[in-house]
Amino acid sequence: MEGRVRLAVADGVAELVLDRPAKHNAVTPAMARSIADHARALDADDAVRAILLRGEGDRAFCAGSDLNALAAYPSAWHFRNRIEYAAAIRGIRKPVVAALQGWTLGGGAELALSADLRVAADTTRIGFPEVQRGWVGGGGASQLLPRLIGAGRAAKLLMLGDPIDAGEAQRLGLVEEVVPDSMLIPRARELAARLAALSPIAVQSVKAAMRMAMEAPLSAGLTYENEMNVLCFSAGDHLEGIRAFNEKRSAEFAR
Repeated sequence: MEGRVRLAVADGVAELVLDRPAKHNAVTPAMARSIADHARALDADDAVRAILLRGEGDRAFCAGSDLNALAAYPSAWHFRNRIEYAAAIRGIRKPVVAALQGWTLGGGAELALSADLRVAADTTRIGFPEVQRGWVGGGGASQLLPRLIGAGRAAKLLMLGDPIDAGEAQRLGLVEEVVPDSMLIPRARELAARLAALSPIAVQSVKAAMRMAMEAPLSAGLTYENEMNVLCFSAGDHLEGIRAFNEKRSAEFAR
């Protein structure tokens, strides 16, 4: 069950890499612990302002959980108390960009759903095959996918389990961009760098407000949005934004 999760940080962007290419970056319990540990640390690190999540190699972003590891849990109770790696990514308050390449299946697709922006290579195939193996995914697909692409479209993907290509994923709204394979990592890094250059409190407030929109009634969401707006103004970054506008230059927000 070899495999690891690599981390590199530069210029405000953390690059989190699932490194098990021989097994399509399938996640072992040890890798799940590493993802969760990194997620907590990155969320607390003020030097990190955006996260790029990707898989090693060109065959897969992530094929989900290692099936042999799933079979090795001594009981259903132990499985229930496993580390849920997609939930760890969802728990990050900072913006997360997922770079999808090749197979993106099961828990790997749930990792992608847990990111804020998804860029896919034109070689990408995304699927939720758990139902074909006799279970339902436990990393959020049945809750996140209908909110993202609608109930009927989600039902077709989740209840049949067949994968779709990158073009279809973009048509459904499952990914935001599709680029040639050779451009995937540069484009994802470009997006992460742009996010890292923005006001951290503004970007994180937008993310928090959008998360609220998926859970709260409209009236509560609108109130929350306004409170996030007030929070941004209280932090003072808006003054630099106004100065930059008046001086016809890019804003430079303190790290």
